[in-house]
Amino acid sequence: KLHSDLDKGVGTVKYTLSGDGAGTVFTIDETTGDIHAIRSLDREEKPFYTLRAQAVDVDTKKPLEPESEFIIKVQDINDNEPKFLDGPYVASVPEMSPVGAYVLQVKATDADDPTYGNSARVVYSILQGQPYFSIDPKTGVIRTALPNMDREVKEQYQVLIQAKDMGGQLGGLAGTTTVNITLTDVNDNPPRFPKSIFHLKVPESSHVGSAIGRIRAVDPDFGKNAEIEYNIVPGDGGNLFDITTDENTQEGVIKLKKPLDFETKKAYTFKVEASNLHLDHRFHSVGPFKDTATVKINVLDMDEPPVFSKPVYTMEVYEDTPVGTIIGAVTAQDLDAGSSSVRYFIDWKNDVDSYFTIDATEGTIATNEILDRESTAQYNFSIIASKVSNPLLTSKVNVIINVLDVNEFPPEISVPYETSVCENAKAGQVIQTVTAADKDLSPAGQRFSFRLSPEASNKPNFTIHDYRNNTAGIETRRNGYSRRQQELYFLPVVIEDSSYPVQSSTNTMTIRVCRCDSDGTILSCNVEAIFLPVGLSTGALIAILLCIVILLVIVVLYVALRRQKKKDTLMTSKEDIRDNVIHYDDEGGGEEDTQAFDIGALRNPKVIEDNKIRRDIKPDTLRFPRQRPPVEDNTDIRDFINQRLQENDVDPTAPPYDSLATYAYEGNGSVAESLSSIDSLTTEADQDYDYLSDWGPRFKILADMFGEEESYNPDKVT
Repeated sequence: KLHSDLDKGVGTVKYTLSGDGAGTVFTIDETTGDIHAIRSLDREEKPFYTLRAQAVDVDTKKPLEPESEFIIKVQDINDNEPKFLDGPYVASVPEMSPVGAYVLQVKATDADDPTYGNSARVVYSILQGQPYFSIDPKTGVIRTALPNMDREVKEQYQVLIQAKDMGGQLGGLAGTTTVNITLTDVNDNPPRFPKSIFHLKVPESSHVGSAIGRIRAVDPDFGKNAEIEYNIVPGDGGNLFDITTDENTQEGVIKLKKPLDFETKKAYTFKVEASNLHLDHRFHSVGPFKDTATVKINVLDMDEPPVFSKPVYTMEVYEDTPVGTIIGAVTAQDLDAGSSSVRYFIDWKNDVDSYFTIDATEGTIATNEILDRESTAQYNFSIIASKVSNPLLTSKVNVIINVLDVNEFPPEISVPYETSVCENAKAGQVIQTVTAADKDLSPAGQRFSFRLSPEASNKPNFTIHDYRNNTAGIETRRNGYSRRQQELYFLPVVIEDSSYPVQSSTNTMTIRVCRCDSDGTILSCNVEAIFLPVGLSTGALIAILLCIVILLVIVVLYVALRRQKKKDTLMTSKEDIRDNVIHYDDEGGGEEDTQAFDIGALRNPKVIEDNKIRRDIKPDTLRFPRQRPPVEDNTDIRDFINQRLQENDVDPTAPPYDSLATYAYEGNGSVAESLSSIDSLTTEADQDYDYLSDWGPRFKILADMFGEEESYNPDKVT
């Protein structure tokens, strides 16, 4: 309630209200000044309001007193229950944990004013989950309440937690939440076989390395705590089998290490041990974390293929053995209880297998063709054995047949068949060591012997000495040999082998007499020996040959120069009445100036060649000279030029393509007219050579020469 001292109660004062909630939450009676709440208030929404009030004159609308400010505070009541903002909760705790093991802490929030009364004082309690867990009423910490809780017995627990305000007193508000607690696994259980004996049946035809059975030990633990390792306990039959762990199913997979044979052994018994890989030291007192079971394996009889008595058969036969000769046999048996008969045949793969045959019933192998060791020394093929009762069951074995050598080839001298002896050789000197070779397969210890043939043993020139180690030396029997008397000697050598029957051959050695120095080094064995009786040495013969060659070269050069000189006679002769060529020794433009010697420019400057031909290379096509009209007055010159042209066309020694052949015929219609004195109507003194200067730099020297002669003419007056 607001009241001004100036308010006399006659209605002259008006009260106004402004600030938080004025007109919406609070209202004021303008006459009395009473303030009323027009809707419910919530402390949790807004705990206080700041308002301003003023007394105003009704008539003048002027304030009677200054504006005053006041605060309206909302008083709390217990109208909010505690709430678990993070619920529901999920927690875990290891199994077999002791009492009081920490699990989780929960927290509830009350929106009421904690400074006013007990509206916000919360107390925690368990409504569901006892007697397994407990909670601290003040802190909300959840702990285990029972010892040795076993995950394998019960894994999941749901606990209902209540939070109540007013300190848990009667009339307080409460809120609840759920806590899901899981017991995590520990390795507290050893693996156990569900039975003590496992029986397995395995066919004897099982392959080595294949799985023949599975056994499983049960471990109630989970994850890595349930991983099991299986081992075969050493004992009867354990060396034929192996066991591994299937990581997905934790089963023990028994595999075969060696082949089984029902006829040899029908049953095997051994023990298998299962143990945990990851042990927990806290539970060692429980007992050993392993278990043992017995495995009995019964081998089943299967219909098997025949079995050969040997893995490989090796036989020997002499070459040239008659066809049909038995050289050996293979044997295969059916070891099954029925004991079926066996049939044999050759596994045909190529033409080599046709050299032999096999008896289908007895398994004897015989030759089918004549064998030659020098062609093929060893044969390798396969024999297949099949059961009569079941032809599909077959087995295979390799047969190796070595062809033994028969001494059918005589030994021969190895290279060389030719040797030499010095003219100055001494008696007893070894000039060559020879060895022998035999195409036959020489067995261990075979020896070769060497001797001279009977017809050569009486000759006093050479002999042979057998060293008894399959080699022999050729020795001289006299001092000195002369090529003049005899250049070649032929020595027949007989070689025998030690095999049966004994084979021998006669080999002729060629011995050439050579000239040697004092140290025995061969100087010459060539045909120059025919000059030795004349007394000419090697140096003299070489000098004579060189002189002959030099003389031949001089003659050839002389003949070539004479031919060249004969061709150039017409061009160089100054007495030739048909033309005079003036030599003024002026160098041309060099090799690059290919037009420096075009004589056509002298004779007719106005004539232009459409296609100029290079003189330094061979032309692709033969271009015939341009036909010119005959000159009636110069018939002898035309005949001369045609004659020279024909001679150059057929002459094989004609100049090369970059040479100039001058025929001394200038043609008809020249602007410069004739430069020759032939057919000239005037004398040399009457000629005016000044026009030569107008022809260009190429005729400058020629103009100077004729102009100089004209200037020194004594008959001309200047």
